[in-house]
Amino acid sequence: MREGEYIESLISEYETVLGKRALKDAEGEYNELGILKELSDSADWSISGASELLKLADKYGAFMLRNALAIAVVLGKEDGSEGF
Repeated sequence: MREGEYIESLISEYETVLGKRALKDAEGEYNELGILKELSDSADWSISGASELLKLADKYGAFMLRNALAIAVVLGKEDGSEGF
């Protein structure tokens, strides 16, 4: 599977896992604890790993992370220095 296909598959998986109504509060904002629990339960992430993913998404957003992903792929960096 090419990297782009793999990313599409992951997006679809996370849309299913995180698209549940229960993860949003009355104002439609995401419930961080609910997301962490869902990632831990349904996506096999540790709470620490899930928390790091959420921090990255909040801090950098899709634009920066897409570019970082492309660079990591070109440089052959499957696993980073943080050990995730």
